[in-house]
Amino acid sequence: IHNVDPATIEAMRDNYGLNDPLGVQYLNWLGDLATGDLGKSIRYGRPVRSLIAEALPFTLQLTMLALFFDALIGIPLGVMSAVRRGSRLDRGVTIAALVIYAVPGFWLGLMLILVFSVGLGWFPPSQALSFDYDQMGFFAQLGDRLWHLVLPVFVLGVASAAGTARYVRNRLLDTLGEDFILASRARGLSERTVIYGHALKNALLPLITIYGMSLPFLIGGAAIIETLFAWPGMGRLAVEAVTGQDYPVIMAVTMIAAGLTVIGNLLADIAYGIVDPRVHYD
Repeated sequence: IHNVDPATIEAMRDNYGLNDPLGVQYLNWLGDLATGDLGKSIRYGRPVRSLIAEALPFTLQLTMLALFFDALIGIPLGVMSAVRRGSRLDRGVTIAALVIYAVPGFWLGLMLILVFSVGLGWFPPSQALSFDYDQMGFFAQLGDRLWHLVLPVFVLGVASAAGTARYVRNRLLDTLGEDFILASRARGLSERTVIYGHALKNALLPLITIYGMSLPFLIGGAAIIETLFAWPGMGRLAVEAVTGQDYPVIMAVTMIAAGLTVIGNLLADIAYGIVDPRVHYD
């Protein structure tokens, strides 16, 4: 930067409004935001809005499938572990969940790339699409997308699934000790009906709130995974913006993450009211 003409630097400061007082800069930014203008990327020289529009669908694709994988694996394992408390299955799930939860995501991702991409060649090591994606048919394109999603979705979702399994186990065990469960058993209901018809439904209600709030955290975790797998999502975009001091992109990504936090909480509250009839919003 020392070799740049001072006049060029001054012109750039004027172009980005950096010579204005901070209060004026903030008001100008709010005015542009109200019209959907998120500024212009310093690194790419493109409108930030277009960069976000390209990256956000890839991140939502990754995080939504990771949430689905979390629920698909974590909830059944937690239920089986609670139902068979003290068994080998319970101890195995507990140990596996603790180990997986403690493993850093970037290390697990690297190991999976080395084994399944470099070693076995089963899955692609990076990117979201193959080079010849545009020449494929519809079903081939769908398969190509899913093929590229396997490893990053697994890495992003497996740690969450381990935490979910532990939470569901402990919550279900607490619920099985409640008075209404004892009353259900006293009425002669089968153990299957007691567990899956009464206890599980009540035990899983708090998971709605957890999943609603986990979306922004998954996007934060996706920054590492997206960078590792060269996934063209918002997490990778944010990392590149930070390393390149691309402040308009950093502000836009931060604002979107905050918005997703609010939206996640709102959706969780709405879903909680639908699932639990005792909850009313006046």
